[in-house]
Amino acid sequence: MPTDLDNRSLVRLIEVGRDFDVSRPWLNRVVEGAPRQLLRAVDSVSFEVRKSETLALVGESGCGKSTVARLIVGLYPLSRGRIEFDGTDLAAPGTDAPALRRRMQMIFQDPYASLNPRWRVRDIVAEPIRVLGLAASPQAERDEVAELLRQVKLSPDDGDKYPHEFSGGQRQRISIARALSGNPEFLVCDEPTSALDVSVQAQILNLMTELQERLGLTYLFISHNLAVVSHIADRVGVMYLGRMVELAEADQLFASPRHPYTRMLMDAIPDLQMSGKSRTPVAGEVPNPLAPPEGCAFHPRCPHANQRCRTERPILSGSGTAAVACHAVEEGRL
Repeated sequence: MPTDLDNRSLVRLIEVGRDFDVSRPWLNRVVEGAPRQLLRAVDSVSFEVRKSETLALVGESGCGKSTVARLIVGLYPLSRGRIEFDGTDLAAPGTDAPALRRRMQMIFQDPYASLNPRWRVRDIVAEPIRVLGLAASPQAERDEVAELLRQVKLSPDDGDKYPHEFSGGQRQRISIARALSGNPEFLVCDEPTSALDVSVQAQILNLMTELQERLGLTYLFISHNLAVVSHIADRVGVMYLGRMVELAEADQLFASPRHPYTRMLMDAIPDLQMSGKSRTPVAGEVPNPLAPPEGCAFHPRCPHANQRCRTERPILSGSGTAAVACHAVEEGRL
């Protein structure tokens, strides 16, 4: 949990956007007279991640949360906007972006696809150490790899094995060890538990919480599982069709969600204590991202939408620790 001394932004996104060209091949466009098509995967997203906290991004598949993660670590270039790390614009002229990006690492969703099957675990974990020149000697490298494996509750002897000899949860521990080997301050976790059994998910979440407290790490946690998010997040941002619709402290958001979309997501969570209560599932389907609706992107599925929602795009705004992009909330109709 962040303290008052750490209440400063480590990462800031300002009006960040990312478009993907999904046009048909050039010859088809010439013959058919079809225009180019751009998919706006991330549309003017702004938020900050404070030092030593865990900010979670949630939303349905295709909402743009994983694209945001890849934009931050530099796997995708920005189409618009600005990303700052520790107060420095990563794209500004003269900025040593590679040196700044060494202070961040990423944990990927699939523990089966993110590890090289031909490498032993010790080489997988040691690769960032070698690339960044963090070990003074081969023996120092071996000692560091052994300590990293111990940190994620594996044995140093596991370094001699190959990834196929481990379970999914153990592979994800190896991925965490590899991410930590570069001594990062900021970890982007792209659904790190979604491919794991529920019991293993809890073990990985507890490990990540323990490592955060011990090493002073900052997390951006991407997930579609609100139960997981409630366990680990300090603050939660809700995304819909490439836009941020609500951002609040985790306790506040789970106790009293404000945006209609957030409320629908909450109503869809199974709860044995509410077995006799009627639920409101997330109605309708996500609109075509190639042709998003005018105004509020959620208005075709929202029971509170009016004419203003259909024509005017809401802006993320609020007071205190919560912000929401909703005309109905702003006008007091909810």
